[in-house]
Amino acid sequence: MPFDKATAIAHTQFFIDEINDRLSRFSPIVLVGGTAVSIYAYFRIRTILRRSDRPVHQRLMGYFVSLARYLPSVENKIQKQFEGIRGEIVESIHKYDQDRIFIRELLNTQLSPEDVIQKASEYESMGTFDVNGGRVSGTVYTDRDQKHIDFLSEIFKKYAYSNPLHPDVFPGVRKMEAEVVRMAANLFHGPPEACGTVSSGGTESIMLACFAYRNRAYAKGITEPVMIIPVTAHAAFDKAAFMMNIRVKHIPVDCNNRVNLKAMRSAISSDTCMIVGSAPNFPTGTIDDIAQISNLGLRYKVPVHVDACLGGFLIPFMEEAGFPLSLFDFRLPGVTSISCDTHKYGYAPKGTSVILYRSPEYLHDQYFAVTDWTGGIYATPTLAGSRSGLAIALTWGTMMYFGRNVYVSRTRAIVDSARELAKQIATIPGLEIYGTPEVSVVAFRSKEFNIYAVADKMNHLGWNLNTLQHPDSIHFCMTFNQARGEVITAFIADLRKACEEVNEMPNKGGASKTAAIYGTAALIPDRSLVSSMTHVFLDACYSMPEKLNH
Repeated sequence: MPFDKATAIAHTQFFIDEINDRLSRFSPIVLVGGTAVSIYAYFRIRTILRRSDRPVHQRLMGYFVSLARYLPSVENKIQKQFEGIRGEIVESIHKYDQDRIFIRELLNTQLSPEDVIQKASEYESMGTFDVNGGRVSGTVYTDRDQKHIDFLSEIFKKYAYSNPLHPDVFPGVRKMEAEVVRMAANLFHGPPEACGTVSSGGTESIMLACFAYRNRAYAKGITEPVMIIPVTAHAAFDKAAFMMNIRVKHIPVDCNNRVNLKAMRSAISSDTCMIVGSAPNFPTGTIDDIAQISNLGLRYKVPVHVDACLGGFLIPFMEEAGFPLSLFDFRLPGVTSISCDTHKYGYAPKGTSVILYRSPEYLHDQYFAVTDWTGGIYATPTLAGSRSGLAIALTWGTMMYFGRNVYVSRTRAIVDSARELAKQIATIPGLEIYGTPEVSVVAFRSKEFNIYAVADKMNHLGWNLNTLQHPDSIHFCMTFNQARGEVITAFIADLRKACEEVNEMPNKGGASKTAAIYGTAALIPDRSLVSSMTHVFLDACYSMPEKLNH
């Protein structure tokens, strides 16, 4: 049919008149109100859809459940269910404290050093897990080297009250931090201009990188920056996103537990502020394909952060220890920052990590300054203002104390032991290795029985392991304290026994406490309810309950 312009105009005018006629039947108040409600609904739905990248139906279901909680009957029922959980969680935290006698007020009189040390010794004895015997996954990464501890005690005497916020007062600490950063940058083959800072731990190092790249995105006019991370990336990235108003796009992993590169490439947009890869990731100890992620960063001109917090003081030494890896550091031109923890396999006391950048242009986006404050110009390199110069000094001292040769030999022992552990686990009926244990973490799961019940039984046998989810699994993080044959032999014997017992249960272990908790959490659509369970746990750490009578 030929196009008739006059007819088209007539039809258009008819529809306009029809709309105007219908609108004229409503009062201006109704029109304004309806428009306002529509706009509110649009932005509310938009917020729900953009808040996370969970499936839309799960987010909508969670939203409706959260609305239902405003009904007193629903909320009362939820709280009633929580009471039983709350009691179990509180007791699980305080069961190690047999006396339940708490110091609630500052003492009026001074205690003698001997009395304080005695009290501290009593508190230390509350722990029941044999850390020195190697029965705790991760957590304490070195053995109890008394010479090292005595050496650190001498460092403590000199730097206990130092603060790098005042580099003129504590120039030695300033120099130590600069040297720690430079030594770490050289481990990762940083160029001469590579730089960074010492932080309080891996979470802060990750948050600092996110902060820098968010600021960089803002400077480029990106108002709603997005970070692209694997689902296996550390939860600290989600914490940073929450605190810094960055959207997160979680990318699935492949059958080897490495990030799916095709999905990662598809997720990149003009709003992307950073891309993340893990070397290795925490759940399974698998290293993402950093070389290909680096190429994506170069191709789309997006910063690439490598999270090496867990294995940062293993992977630089693995080639020399006899375990070559694909490139993962600043030798890849697209890698712009790396986080690595000195308080893990760097063997420094808890409280330090390093965030490294390829060049100062990235580090400068991490800095914070207030130039018009009445107290003077205020500028800080990290999230904190005052920082522990002692932590920096102890890290510097530890790195100097061990040296490259010791790090290499410890790396060899740890990786050797982790691979032997994975080999032995694979021989246990019903278990399978999950992911690719390339460094120090060995994860495993079962399709025949409930792996959480196995974790509970191992806990009763004196082993403290890490439980994972999506899929249900557990992992053992090998440390130098465990890198010896008798620990592996004992672990495998107990694990085999636990698996046999769980497999013989009528429900294959589905009724265990850990299984029940994770199973319940998986079924709850409103994730704020699951968060409430974590609040109970965290509150319990600060509570002072009376001892229950049994």
